[in-house]
Amino acid sequence: MAVKPRPDRSERPPPPPLDASTLRDLALRYVGRYATTAAKLQRYLGRKLWERGWGGDGAAPVEALVAQFVAQGYVDDRSFGEARARGLAGKGFGARRVGQDLQAAGLARELASEIGATVDGRAAAERFAQRRRFGPWDRSGYDPDRHRKQVAAMLRAGHDFATVRAVLRGDAVED
Repeated sequence: MAVKPRPDRSERPPPPPLDASTLRDLALRYVGRYATTAAKLQRYLGRKLWERGWGGDGAAPVEALVAQFVAQGYVDDRSFGEARARGLAGKGFGARRVGQDLQAAGLARELASEIGATVDGRAAAERFAQRRRFGPWDRSGYDPDRHRKQVAAMLRAGHDFATVRAVLRGDAVED
């Protein structure tokens, strides 16, 4: 029995426009699969509306649907931010970088700053340096060019200069 070749995307009929029920189903599937923020859910639904169009009455109820999901607890910006901050701090990223990442994920600036301030900057900097074998964990000896690059990498990771200098010098670092 011969297998029919799969039709090109251009030959497939376009998916039907979204209605309220389909939009809700898409939102439920998204929040069930991904940890997300209200802003990310709103962007996702907006993208789906742009791709498929709206076939319902009136304007698409994206804001109302997102607000309903927040009220029902399907989407919680604070718990998302705290979990994301723990993960980033565990990788050694500093408070500034954590706050920037949370704002990029759609958290309000105040909430992102509040959660970012909970990161222990010194411990995160030590984790980052140990992971990347910087400073006291660098067994190849001191090289000024490599040291400059290590400082730059730690600053990009969101650590302040005083902490970077102390960690790379090995001030009271615990093995």
